[in-house]
Amino acid sequence: MSDWKNVDEDTDMADIDACLIDEEDDDHAHDEDDVYPPHLYRQYDGHLYHHYDTQVHAHDDNDNDDDDDDTHLNPRLEDHVGVFNASHPYQYHRDDAHVGIYDDDAHNSPDDAQVSEHDEEVGLFSYPKPTEMLFQSSPCGLVVTDALDPDQPIIYVNAVFEMVTGYKAEEVLGRNCRFLQYRGPFAKRRHPLVDTTVVSKMQNFLKSGQEFRGELLNFRKDGTPLMNRLCLTPIRSDDGTVSHIIGIQVFMEANIDLGPVSCSLWKESLHTAEWYTEESLPHREKVAASDQPSRHHRCGLLDLSDEVLAQKILAQLSPRDVASLGSVCTRLFQLTKNEDLWKIVCQNAWGVETTAILEVVPGTRRLGWGRLARELTSLEGASWRKIVVGGAVEPSRCNFSACAVGNRLVLFGGEGINMQPMNDTFVLDLGVPAPEWRHMHVSSPPPGRWGHTLSCLNGSWLVVFGGCGREGLLNDVFVLDLDAQQPVWREVAGGAPPLPRSWHSSCTLDGSKLVVSGGCADSGVLLSDTFLLDLTMDKPMWKEIPVSWSPPSRLGHSLSVYEGRKILMFGGFAKSGSLKLRSSDVYTIDLGEEEPNWKHLSSNPGGSVPPPRLDHVAVSLPGGRVLIFGGSVAGLHSASQLYLLDATEEKPTWRRLDVPGQKPKFAWGHSTCVVGGTRAVVLGGETGEEWILNELHELSLATM
Repeated sequence: MSDWKNVDEDTDMADIDACLIDEEDDDHAHDEDDVYPPHLYRQYDGHLYHHYDTQVHAHDDNDNDDDDDDTHLNPRLEDHVGVFNASHPYQYHRDDAHVGIYDDDAHNSPDDAQVSEHDEEVGLFSYPKPTEMLFQSSPCGLVVTDALDPDQPIIYVNAVFEMVTGYKAEEVLGRNCRFLQYRGPFAKRRHPLVDTTVVSKMQNFLKSGQEFRGELLNFRKDGTPLMNRLCLTPIRSDDGTVSHIIGIQVFMEANIDLGPVSCSLWKESLHTAEWYTEESLPHREKVAASDQPSRHHRCGLLDLSDEVLAQKILAQLSPRDVASLGSVCTRLFQLTKNEDLWKIVCQNAWGVETTAILEVVPGTRRLGWGRLARELTSLEGASWRKIVVGGAVEPSRCNFSACAVGNRLVLFGGEGINMQPMNDTFVLDLGVPAPEWRHMHVSSPPPGRWGHTLSCLNGSWLVVFGGCGREGLLNDVFVLDLDAQQPVWREVAGGAPPLPRSWHSSCTLDGSKLVVSGGCADSGVLLSDTFLLDLTMDKPMWKEIPVSWSPPSRLGHSLSVYEGRKILMFGGFAKSGSLKLRSSDVYTIDLGEEEPNWKHLSSNPGGSVPPPRLDHVAVSLPGGRVLIFGGSVAGLHSASQLYLLDATEEKPTWRRLDVPGQKPKFAWGHSTCVVGGTRAVVLGGETGEEWILNELHELSLATM
């Protein structure tokens, strides 16, 4: 009869290794067909795995900081997954529980054979069967999906899943698990040998909120077949809604001859294995490794000093990779808790300008850079809320333009009664306890206009371009220093200006360069040109960006800057042959190249592509992602439905987000401001009439 020994959580790992069973007496030894090489186990040292895009977080039982209280966003999910120490597959504990070590050779004394009631509660055979699958002699693949999204996108996979299937986490996050039924990433349809009866049964069980168990033919990335013995368990939130699905997968070799397959994946797997340290190997593997030369000796990475690890390696990685490395062992976990390191990681990944903006946002210090990086990556804390402010914008107007300068919203111009062009300026300070609109007395205002753009430059500078005025279309440029003691609009006489236009799109680069694209010229002609104006020059000159090909002419589109000098264009009212139609096309251009050119970005057909639209909202997020919502959309579509695209992916995929809170009925690009990189404020009441400017709707991307 096998026994359980009690080991405190702070027991030395050497003592724990001594408790492990020998290979000869292991009733749970790996089968020959087991596809998990034992050296692929990861060391978690009793910490719950911390990863972006899932609500499973790092937790240290010895850490009593109050700041950790809010990391358990879904207690039901955390309670189900628990803490699984994959480097010692016979250990498992939940919060405040001892670790049990299964030892077949422990018969030294009658006392050793005694098991306390508490240990029976946390023992191997007392947990629900879905969790028992984690304790097989082979580690399991673990997948978590978002059940609130109709397509059930993956939000987390563990290292075993990556190693066995060959798919990296970044390749599968946001996708439905059905791709495993395709023979490789280039297959267009489900393989004919996949049992559709099992697939239908699985879908029906999930729709009804029931647990599913079964076996299904799957394929590695290189096309070799696997039999997946899986258990899918719904996890419910406090209100009873199924919020997540946890999939526990035991992969076995499938004895099916489907022809030759590439062996490149196994070569890649062998190289990847070098990252697993000697401490993370099961005891019997250490014994075997000592008898023959092996590549699985101690990883040289951990021989480096903390300073070198932090400054030369961790600081150069993406936030997601730093979080993943923090789960490898206790030492790396402690290193990745450093706030200074996280700030450097965010600065390297997002850029100095973005980090500087986020640093002055109220709440960043309280939230911490590590938590902020996680929330802006996973968007797990995103929510809508309604704000009512005081003051008034009079006379009433529509078709104005607004932008944010720090915590202040600035509104300029617009179309008044009887199409009267307006030229006044209003400011709303969201940083005060009781925000209210106030008219700003500014000298030398530009001519009145509507359909123009208003953009923010370095610090407190604003720039206005184009629009439609009393005498027709405009192509003039005016700048304003909002913080000057006596603010004055100043015209910039840029040489060789673009054609006069309205309903164009603009953005700023490096905080000092204005980029203008498209719009509508005289007689309703749509434009497709792109111009740049460097406002740091003594005598600024407009420069048309020479390209070999341009996207179709359009108005009402959006320009979003990412990765420094790259620009993403989305949507608009575009020319299509002899027609003019709403668009959902995506184009990119890198103005950092010597010969920049527009490229059409073909999205993954499996994603949730947003419906075609114009005059929508585009929010640039750190890391090259763009958030789209609102605008003029054909058909019955919600203005508050959010769509996310990562333009840096090899095959960008649209992802639909469902965000809770009090949402707006309408949202327009020209009247929505992005504040501090973490909030989008929609101006206008619920009737869609933009002159109700005392009702705002705020989309918060982080819990700041």
